[in-house]
Amino acid sequence: MTIMENNKQVDTGHTIPLGVLYGAGAGALWGLVFLAPELARPFTPLQVAVGRYLAYGILSVLMIAPRWKNLRHTLGKKDWEALFWLSLCGNVFYYIMLSMAVQKGGIALSSLVVGFLPITVTIIGSRDKGAVSFVALLPSLLFCAAGALCVAWQALAVPEAGGHSVSGFFCAVVALVLWTAYAVGNSRCLVRLHALSVHDWNLLIGIVTGAQALLLTPVAILSGPWTYSTGQFGRFVAVSCAVAVIASIFGNALWNRMSRLVPLTMTGQMILFETFFALIYGFLWEGRWPRLLEGVAFVCITLSVLTCVSVHQKHAARRRGAISGLMENGV
Repeated sequence: MTIMENNKQVDTGHTIPLGVLYGAGAGALWGLVFLAPELARPFTPLQVAVGRYLAYGILSVLMIAPRWKNLRHTLGKKDWEALFWLSLCGNVFYYIMLSMAVQKGGIALSSLVVGFLPITVTIIGSRDKGAVSFVALLPSLLFCAAGALCVAWQALAVPEAGGHSVSGFFCAVVALVLWTAYAVGNSRCLVRLHALSVHDWNLLIGIVTGAQALLLTPVAILSGPWTYSTGQFGRFVAVSCAVAVIASIFGNALWNRMSRLVPLTMTGQMILFETFFALIYGFLWEGRWPRLLEGVAFVCITLSVLTCVSVHQKHAARRRGAISGLMENGV
């Protein structure tokens, strides 16, 4: 049985579990991007971002070329404007700020702050017609807020962290704002563009992002000394290509599929899978167990996702029951 929710076709019996599966897959792949700034630490955050998105753009051009003649006629001026702003906010500027946050504050700090995204996106999504009410989502949001407060306290109150952790925290907050704008805007576009596949939309974003990265290349060159060894530069190229394929091509594709299967109030919660996996990767990379507040934040994030899924499942069941009742009464 299907219904229309938030102007998109939703199979209430199957889309939420499948959407969660796609969201988890995207999070597992996206969590790896938090390691990239560490792997390419001799390079500046701008250079890391430009390298990743140049590779993303080149791959996107090669993959979309066979279908380009047909695709270009399906896009209007409004669509190209959306692609420009989504690429700028959700890719270029976001990853620059994220790279700065990782290099200044660490992987755990950065991933946990970005994990605050569900609150901002859910507040926006709860205003949609037919959406789960804000009150019903409040327990999930409170768990998420508790996790964010734990990491904020860790960043601002630990003496040994110093100013670097504080500046890293604020860079992560800016990244959070940018990704909120991307998550909402991207979801709206995917709902509106029924004739375009999520894969082609991802490649179009890659092309626009690659063009923006190309324009930023001279600035990136000037942002660092560029006195790197051949080995360092080779590693930088390898990291850029790997992140482009794993996170930008495959990770984005899974995220876009998820965005068409679940309502916006649930879309934000799915980013917590990125936080979940980024924390695991970060602790493995740093070779340590989580600190107390990080562990509490980890638990809060997990409970936030679980309560959110439960609320949406119950909401979907109620809507199925209501529709079945109307059909039985011949309405």
